[in-house]
Amino acid sequence: MNLVLRLAWRNLWRQPRRTWLTTGAMVFSNVLLVFMISLQFGMYRLMIENSLKAFTGHMQVQARGYIDDQKMRQTIPDVVALAEHLRDKLDSDEVAARATAFALASSEERSYGIAVFGVEPRFEPRVSSIPGLVGEGRYLQGDDAAEIVIGSVLARNLRVGVGDELTLLGSGRDGSFAAVVATVAGVFDSGVAELDRTIAEMPLGLFQDVFYMEGSGHQVVVNAQRLGQAAELQSRVAALLPEGQDLVVQDWDALLPGLKQAIQADISSAVFMYGVLVILVAFSVLNTQLMSVLERTHEFGIVLALGLKPGRLGRLVMLETAMMGAIGLTIGALVGGALTAWLGMRGFTMPGMEEMGAKFNLPSRLHPEVTFASLLSGPAVVFLFSLLASVYPALRLRRLQPVEAMRSA
Repeated sequence: MNLVLRLAWRNLWRQPRRTWLTTGAMVFSNVLLVFMISLQFGMYRLMIENSLKAFTGHMQVQARGYIDDQKMRQTIPDVVALAEHLRDKLDSDEVAARATAFALASSEERSYGIAVFGVEPRFEPRVSSIPGLVGEGRYLQGDDAAEIVIGSVLARNLRVGVGDELTLLGSGRDGSFAAVVATVAGVFDSGVAELDRTIAEMPLGLFQDVFYMEGSGHQVVVNAQRLGQAAELQSRVAALLPEGQDLVVQDWDALLPGLKQAIQADISSAVFMYGVLVILVAFSVLNTQLMSVLERTHEFGIVLALGLKPGRLGRLVMLETAMMGAIGLTIGALVGGALTAWLGMRGFTMPGMEEMGAKFNLPSRLHPEVTFASLLSGPAVVFLFSLLASVYPALRLRRLQPVEAMRSA
């Protein structure tokens, strides 16, 4: 076996320039794959984090069936007390209670149907980015103040600004008529037209009084420190829920199913692009090994005449390819991992990222995320396809006739 390895290694460097060109193609593709896959994972994490932190949160405690029916009466009793209990047990401030209702918002000139959310002004900034996006006026302050924060599109549609009054008309939890006049304390601009057009927030205490909630609410939003901790945190939250209230913890996938579908669609298009790159490298390996076999036809004819089986020659060619692929995998993974890790720590930006980040309260720098999968998945596929590319040159040796091979120049 040692003799075979030495022979394969010697054959590999008969044409060092050609070997390095092919190995260089592998290294380049591996570095590119490691960086692109890591950047893709980092972008997905950023996309999910920003989508969830905008308003949804990593998970929500709800009454069973509320996610499908959205009925006013599907409530969480003593929602503020439950949120405080979770903050205490989880030792985290990233927990906030909410209640929601649909209402008709009227100014002096226009009326629009909106979704009104009662929030805890003290804790809502910990689970949502909307409080940080208030560009005009300020965010909510008092728990019972008759004030409201609305989106920029809604403010434009209603033709109101900071200091103007809005009249909200809706139905209470018990089916009674609910009405309140609230002053616009601030206007936020999230950059998402759907949020800016349909969302308004008021203090939870005021909301509960207006809509006759009797201390109940509809959601307790919980955020994890990192997205990767969400599954474990969800189990802890579920274990802390009071018995007998039929409450459930909905994860972000259930709350925003379209987000995962968008990521899966993007992965499909990326896999196609990566596949084209891998196939190009495989053809490069095929060309290198085929040329190597053709150049050594006379030599192969001699060893076949001496009794060596064609199958062993084929395995020798594949071993040479495996060695070349191992060099490309090792160097590519190391260089790609080091480059990606360095950029992951420092971050990098593209034209327009800083302006977009400042406008939408998002990070202005991108941070690729190096994981075991991103580090080895791409190079491993390149290695596998390189081995597959060497199958054809190896099979050609099975049809090689010793006498005809020895006559070749």
